[in-house]
Amino acid sequence: MKKIVLLLLTLFLGISMAEEKKVLVIYYSRADENYEVGNITKGNTEIIAEMIAKKTGGTLLQVEPAKAYPKSYNDCINAAKKELAQNARPEIKPVKINPEDFDEIYVGYPIWWGEMPMPMFTFFEKYKFQGKTIHPFVTHEGSGISGLKRLKDVTGAKVTPGLAIYGHVAQNDRKQAEKEVDDWLK
Repeated sequence: MKKIVLLLLTLFLGISMAEEKKVLVIYYSRADENYEVGNITKGNTEIIAEMIAKKTGGTLLQVEPAKAYPKSYNDCINAAKKELAQNARPEIKPVKINPEDFDEIYVGYPIWWGEMPMPMFTFFEKYKFQGKTIHPFVTHEGSGISGLKRLKDVTGAKVTPGLAIYGHVAQNDRKQAEKEVDDWLK
């Protein structure tokens, strides 16, 4: 009955009933020892993902490997380099949100060895993203954004020009990071 009244009211007032897009912000981020910023409790990419979710009204979805990477930066990058060389698909923890239910998708990750971390490939191969649009954002310490062709290939989605933010800016200069996010979202 409420739907009928709402529909009649909408028709009477000439208001559009277009549904708002459902926005999802998917990210992988790592705390512990990081390059340029030392030991941190919140990963650089997570900081940016939270900014984007707040500004877009999006839902956050964290991709987490089932087995955590080593806490030491050097041990972590060595493990990541080995996974990349093997084109590994490390197991990830289950997620409680189905990304296929969302219309607009932002995807964030750190750049490791010129690529997104391998757990992201595991995630993208579990769900269907064909016909969707992905807005990538990355954190890095000099490599800039990369891996967009592989992101497009693994998801089958349209991939827009992305945002690359230095990890140390995300961690130590939130005002500057927020300005970069705002400029990109426009």
